[in-house]
Amino acid sequence: MNLPWPVHPDMRELLAAKAAVPKEADPQTLRAGWTSYANALQRSYPPGMEVRDLELDCDVADGPRKIRVRLYRSAAASDAAPCVVYLHGGAFIKGNLDSGDPIAWGIADYVGCVSFGVEYRLAPEHPFPAGVEDCYAVVSYISAHAAEFGIDPAKLAVWGDSAGGNMAAACCLMARDRGGPAIAAQVLVYPCLTDELTSESYRTYAEAPVTTASIDRAWSLYLGDRRPTNNPYAAPLKATDLSNLPPAHVHEAQIDCLADDSVQYAERLKAAGNRVVLRRAKDMIHGFVRARFSGPTAEAEFDAPCKFLREIFAGV
Repeated sequence: MNLPWPVHPDMRELLAAKAAVPKEADPQTLRAGWTSYANALQRSYPPGMEVRDLELDCDVADGPRKIRVRLYRSAAASDAAPCVVYLHGGAFIKGNLDSGDPIAWGIADYVGCVSFGVEYRLAPEHPFPAGVEDCYAVVSYISAHAAEFGIDPAKLAVWGDSAGGNMAAACCLMARDRGGPAIAAQVLVYPCLTDELTSESYRTYAEAPVTTASIDRAWSLYLGDRRPTNNPYAAPLKATDLSNLPPAHVHEAQIDCLADDSVQYAERLKAAGNRVVLRRAKDMIHGFVRARFSGPTAEAEFDAPCKFLREIFAGV
């Protein structure tokens, strides 16, 4: 994949994996390709890591349902460990526990905590708000059942990338507006935060590995005839009130049509009085957190939000 911008060499393996993903196909083929993409960048679990799949009986806004999660407990995790709920990307339309697995276990490993991957409902079969309500219900369940999982409910964070970054931001807004649960921190990695694709990065990087056209299509599948939306739980960048939210690490890829979403959201979070770290992955593309095994610079970009979480948890 030849790009007109200087791309960091640590992105080569990621670019090759992206090139193999089907571009136009039926939803099931797309979803299978997405899991294969994740598997291409996978490694074995670290020694001593506990990994198990669970079904949680969650109270979701549209009715009780079982939601699949995957629990990862680092060998370094304490009895009352910090916890990170990881919400996978996939443009609202693809992704599952397997596609999110390489990132989810990496969080547990680098932070030294318990992490959970979440298999939320996908569009277009389940448009907004099904997926984000699933995510909020899982965060609420884990907080309420912290003792059963051997975690400290005061050290509960959310991490999402791309569409998952949208849902992580929305979960923080929901938790604030609905009286809980308490969320200690949020990590938003190249998040997708508005359905109005008018900022400069959508033009400059329109033909980056994640194209502006693909993001436009994803929003239409997610929102259907409700686009454009002013619902902050669908498009957090449109929220009128961003006060009283958890400390945030917002991480943009430089070569990404979504880059301005990160910058604008971080600026608005800071202006509203929140603690915010904004970091740019220089010369890197959307998906860079999958590339931590490809070189030391990519690994440093993965460790940066993990370090942020370690510092937050140490101060709680």
